Amino acid sequence: MKKRKLGLALSLVLAAGTILGACGKDEGKEEGGASKDAPDFKVGLVTDTGGVDDKSFNQSAWEGLKKFGDEYSLEEGKGFRYLQSEKEADYIPNLGKFADGGYDLTFAAGFLLEDAVQTAAEQNTEAHFALIDSLLADENWNTVWLDNVANVTFEEQQGSFLVGVVAAKHSKTGKVGFVGGVDSPLIKKFENGFKAGVKSVNPDIEVISQYAGDFNKPEIGTSIASTMYTQGADIIYHAAGGTGNGVFTEAKNRKANGEDVWVIGVDRDQHEEGMPENVTLTSMIKRVDVAVYELSKMALDEKFPGGKETVFGLEEDAVGIAPTTENVSKEALDLVKEYQEKILAGEITVPKTDEEFKTFK
Repeated sequence: MKKRKLGLALSLVLAAGTILGACGKDEGKEEGGASKDAPDFKVGLVTDTGGVDDKSFNQSAWEGLKKFGDEYSLEEGKGFRYLQSEKEADYIPNLGKFADGGYDLTFAAGFLLEDAVQTAAEQNTEAHFALIDSLLADENWNTVWLDNVANVTFEEQQGSFLVGVVAAKHSKTGKVGFVGGVDSPLIKKFENGFKAGVKSVNPDIEVISQYAGDFNKPEIGTSIASTMYTQGADIIYHAAGGTGNGVFTEAKNRKANGEDVWVIGVDRDQHEEGMPENVTLTSMIKRVDVAVYELSKMALDEKFPGGKETVFGLEEDAVGIAPTTENVSKEALDLVKEYQEKILAGEITVPKTDEEFKTFK
């Protein structure tokens, strides 16, 4: 599969550019030559049905777009904006609105928009789209590369492995849970990475997995979490978007009643979602905001990576555990660091699929 990985140098350039931008530049330009003021540049975001305030994936994407818009003096609602999809049928029309509006780049937040992006891109060949979390594919699952579509993916299994390490070190019952949104190759990366991390620390821990079939059904998340906690799981890792909010609800109710249960959040630091009962053990950070910012800047600099896959992982500091670590023991944090170094050194290849997990040692 054709890939183009962003190196650490790109992250360093971004950091340097941000610092210099804050201090001011005589010429008012980024190192790549793009003006800090880009009044004619327009970038849009189409969410999936989870909504822009899902406290997870879509919200992180919007935060990245807001950062880009604010840094480059774009007007919200004109230079950058989002369209929220209430149902699947909204995907293509929403993407088309940005294309028709002359937007320089349109982000599609999530693999659920894959077919819609392919349709919109083929109908609007002069417009640029960025599909987050997936590759385009034909009816035979062969990858389709379109010059006007940038494909953005993450090494979710790597970050999930690390929170699995934390779960294994903190579980008192020897049983933990995983709640996925939609059973798909993408969410399988979260599940298998998590299971590999758990089993690497303690192969005797039982991992219970269940899929909700939806990313926007918190009531289903609550129901699944209730069953898992009742079965003896004391920690649940969710990769379920808005559905995962229901996992937090169940954990907070049980914590308020004296039960010692935890949730591991996803995509962004979900520490606050566990308050005031304080049920967030840690979160698997997936820096969708970084990807959106980076791709927007590349498009502005006329370096749009169309027809390619741009991958973000541990190497790019785009996945990992959350900066809030007050509930994580020093022993667990030290072990996370040890395993992270092994992954980066190539000593551990974290499984993405069920088949890879079966052979993982």
